[in-house]
Amino acid sequence: MQMELDERKEKILKAIIQTYLETGEPVGSRTISKYSDLQLSSATIRNEMSDLEELGYIIQPHTSAGRIPSDKGYRFYVDQLMKEKENEVTEMQELVIQRVDRVELLLKQLAKLLAVNTNYATMISGPQYHHTKLKFIQLSRVEAGKLLIVTVLEGNIIKNSIVRLDAELNDDEILNLNILLNNSLNGLTIEQINLDVISNMKEQAGDRRQVVDLVLNEVAEAIRANEEDLQIYTEGTTNIFKYPELSDGQKASQLISTLEQKELLKNLFTESGEGSKKHEIQVYIGNETPVQSMQDCSVVTANYVLGDGLRGTIGIIGPKRMDYEKVVSTLRSLMSQLEDTFKNEER
Repeated sequence: MQMELDERKEKILKAIIQTYLETGEPVGSRTISKYSDLQLSSATIRNEMSDLEELGYIIQPHTSAGRIPSDKGYRFYVDQLMKEKENEVTEMQELVIQRVDRVELLLKQLAKLLAVNTNYATMISGPQYHHTKLKFIQLSRVEAGKLLIVTVLEGNIIKNSIVRLDAELNDDEILNLNILLNNSLNGLTIEQINLDVISNMKEQAGDRRQVVDLVLNEVAEAIRANEEDLQIYTEGTTNIFKYPELSDGQKASQLISTLEQKELLKNLFTESGEGSKKHEIQVYIGNETPVQSMQDCSVVTANYVLGDGLRGTIGIIGPKRMDYEKVVSTLRSLMSQLEDTFKNEER
């Protein structure tokens, strides 16, 4: 427990972890004694390191004098870091995000930027929708007997489908149907498209009531698919090879395979997203990670919220000695930028 540590032990543990984060090498007492703010002899530091090892915060991987943080040590460091960052207004980092009309493209760009910025693997889940609102419908003829239905959902998510018609529609009929559909359905969720709404539309459509049925089926399917389907975008998987503790052939192969399989990542995104708050950042260290093949790593996740129904998760995967401060800072900044970009697109 954290209360086991006095101020001196906390400083030494923090120095060990920060040194190990920078070097990736076991840390000895002589290295720690060079920290100017500690003002402690090597002998004193050795005694404190022995206590820290006994308490389970550091381990000695080899017979050398060097120590490395344990999962418990990392957990202490991260918890302390999160407290420090909690009330700190994080300065916006200079991430250039091109404003795009579709959230999917924006998220793919962000995954790439994060991978470059952090040097770790990154993954972003596309927004899952709760009570998704319909934004716009566009009908157009593609060829004889076929109608293209473009459904635009909240968040500028675009779904296309083509349906076959029993009878041709002329340009005026298509125009009138577009006006009817948008006047009747814009801003509604699938739950709000009730029998009264549908009956009223069919009455106004007259002879083209069957087309209204076809369109409603496609719109309902587009909304349902978005609410159930989890899109995951990954970038920077080759960054794993930059860290010796993860680049072992079998470990790296399993990890990269996991990042390519959406089904395996669902557990992580589900746990991160369920019941969590807007912008909440969670850190999984070692065995805390719900994905078996990631238990040699640390995973940091953050939740984003875009509007009333759009929610998703951003994750960064790296070694246990990842630069937690930089990752947390980057994610906090990114959450704000993502929301600002979304708001600007909506205007």
